[in-house]
Amino acid sequence: MGSKTALRRIQLIPELQKKYNIFTHIDNSAAEKVLPDDSANSNAPLSHLVAGIKDNIVTKDMPTTCGSKILLDYMSPFDATCVKLLRDAGALLVGKTNLDEFGMGSTGIHSYFGPVRNPLFPNENAVAGGSSSGSAAAVAAGATDFALGTDTGGSVRLPAAYTSTLGFKPSYGRISRFGVIAYAQSLDTVGILAKDLSVLRKVFGVLDKYDERDPTSLSNKLRDAISDRRVKRSTYRIGIPKEFVQGSMAKELMEPLSNFLEKLMKQGHELYPVSMPSMKFALPVYFTISPAEAASNLARFDGIRYGTRSEKGDLEDGTLFSPTRDAFGQVVKDRMVLGNYNLCSEAFKDSYIRAQRLRVKTIDEFDSIFRFPNLLTGSKGNDAGLDLILGLTNDGPPQSIDHYHEEKVSSPINEYKNDIFVTPMSLAGLPVISFPLKRDAPLGVQFAGQYGDDSTVLDACSLLVDNDN
Repeated sequence: MGSKTALRRIQLIPELQKKYNIFTHIDNSAAEKVLPDDSANSNAPLSHLVAGIKDNIVTKDMPTTCGSKILLDYMSPFDATCVKLLRDAGALLVGKTNLDEFGMGSTGIHSYFGPVRNPLFPNENAVAGGSSSGSAAAVAAGATDFALGTDTGGSVRLPAAYTSTLGFKPSYGRISRFGVIAYAQSLDTVGILAKDLSVLRKVFGVLDKYDERDPTSLSNKLRDAISDRRVKRSTYRIGIPKEFVQGSMAKELMEPLSNFLEKLMKQGHELYPVSMPSMKFALPVYFTISPAEAASNLARFDGIRYGTRSEKGDLEDGTLFSPTRDAFGQVVKDRMVLGNYNLCSEAFKDSYIRAQRLRVKTIDEFDSIFRFPNLLTGSKGNDAGLDLILGLTNDGPPQSIDHYHEEKVSSPINEYKNDIFVTPMSLAGLPVISFPLKRDAPLGVQFAGQYGDDSTVLDACSLLVDNDN
């Protein structure tokens, strides 16, 4: 990658923005920041790589809106840790990418700035997936070499599948969340989207650092312990959960998936059917825990400390911020109502506490089937266990934007179902990568590994996924 390639990408951005609505903000001075190929910093790890940053990750020189009217005027006084690391490594940040408001959605249509359109279907007005829709579209359209997203319950992987790109969610805590505006803090994970796996690995190498400012950051002691236990393999034991085999699987998936599994066996990898009963509860568990955390996190946006103040002023009854919070979109309002209900005294034990117990059960089931130990939970690992879990990322191609606006499908439940294959790994904090099952097709497969075993996931993707699939 050189300065000419970087400049070509930057020059394409205005046209691509008009077609696909990728960005909420574009740095119009980006071309001036491209360094000559022979400059002193040209050997930096990410030199001349063009990057987009999801607009819920703070940047001191560009607005951070979370795709919401309530944060239209917000400028952060500092960079998120992941942003600073990218800058220090020579990456060229060209803009903030569009997203479902506050990361709540799986289609990319719930943004104050309008929906993101899928570059794979330039004439069909298809969704790009969510919530990291703009990041995936930026990579798919060639506007950037890579982009950062956030994955709470699949929000990097689903857009990657819909746009035929790579979407990597590291283990929870490997990349700092300092400077990431929280949706659900026990789930939020900074992820990476790219077309080129070598670029993705370079970016992860830069960002995979302990950060003392993030209380959930994986300590250097645990990182070293995980690294010491790493075993590099040429063949893998791969499990396919029965719960991932859906009767409603699209016909477009059947043949390429069958061909891919056959290829794995020919390469000498061992495939096993496994059962994880708790997976069938993953979706309701996710949509119990994440709205509860969101209701707490979004309470700060009151127009006094954070957020755009409503012009309506205060209500006559003395309520200070009700008109201001009306600026939230409907999806955010729905999830805050759901979250507050899950935390109320009448429902707390039967919904929130029960969901947390099922989440622990999910983690225990993963621990029981992986060969690699989970150093966070104390699991010793199963010597006869698996190296990887394989499953679909999506159960069919993306729908049109109009489809989600039709009255007959307007229930949020219809959109929640898009996350059926991606939420179990998020609940357990596992490393997982989605990759295209077929070139330039919106069909994704994901590999997940044990907590902390990110290297195996990336190594397996490098070994098993060729560029001509």
